[in-house]
Amino acid sequence: MKLTTHEIRKLAKEIIAGNPSGIRNRDLVHAISEPNPETPVNTIHGSIWDLHLKFPSQIAKPSRGVFAPATGVTTEQTSKIEQGETEAKHAANEVDFYGPFADCLKNDLDEATDAIALGGGALGRKWGTPDVVGVFRPLASNLIKFPLEVISAEVKLDPQQPVVAFGQAIAYRLFSAKTYIAMPRSMGAEDQSRLEALCMLFGIGLVLFDENEPRNPDFAIRVRAQRFTPDMFYVNEFAERLKESDPENFERLFR
Repeated sequence: MKLTTHEIRKLAKEIIAGNPSGIRNRDLVHAISEPNPETPVNTIHGSIWDLHLKFPSQIAKPSRGVFAPATGVTTEQTSKIEQGETEAKHAANEVDFYGPFADCLKNDLDEATDAIALGGGALGRKWGTPDVVGVFRPLASNLIKFPLEVISAEVKLDPQQPVVAFGQAIAYRLFSAKTYIAMPRSMGAEDQSRLEALCMLFGIGLVLFDENEPRNPDFAIRVRAQRFTPDMFYVNEFAERLKESDPENFERLFR
C-alpha cells in the first residue's frame, strides 16, 4: 500500500521520537521505505526534508542530514544512556582492533604496503603514538620510485570520543602523509555527521566498524584520507623514537 504524505510524516515522527540521539536522513528514509516498498523513495524524501520546519516543537535538525526529537531526553541524559549501553556491551578492548585495522590499511584500503599495531603510549607521547602506523613505499617492481610515506591511524572504541580522535589524528599529520580515524558504528548520528564534515575539510580519513566483532569488525570507509607533505623534522623524530622503543618494528617498516 502506497503511503500518503501525511502517513509518511506521521511514521517519520514516530521513528525520530524513538531515536533520542538522532537519526540520519538516509536511515530515516530506509526505515520508512523498507516496510513500505510501494511508496516511491522520492516521495518519502519530498515529505520529510522539512520536518523540522513543519513540526519545530517536535523535531529538530541539530546537524546537516540529521533529525532528532526537539524535546524529551536531554543531551546529557542521552550521553549517559549511550555510555551505559556501550560499557555493558563492549567485552572487547580497544587494542583488539589495532591489528585488524592494520590489516585493513594494507589489504582493504590499499593505503600501506605494511602496517603494525602500535598504540598504548609505546613511544612515550600521547599525541605522538598512533594506534596503528604503516608505511607506503615503492616495490621492486615499480618502474618509478617515490619517497616512503608514513600512514597513521587513531582507533577509538568509545563512541563518545570523536573530538579526541580527531585531535589526535590532526597531531599525527606532523609526521604522516595520511591519517585515519576508526570509530564504532554506534557513534551518534550528529557526532558522525560533524566528524565526517571535519574529516573532509581537513583531509583526514574516516572508517566505521562494528565494535562488537573484534575478529571481523567489518571496516567501512566513509572518507578517504588526502595526502599531505609532513614536516620532515617530525618524521625523523618519530622514526628515531620508534627505533629506540621497538627496533624490530622499525626495521620492518623503514628498512
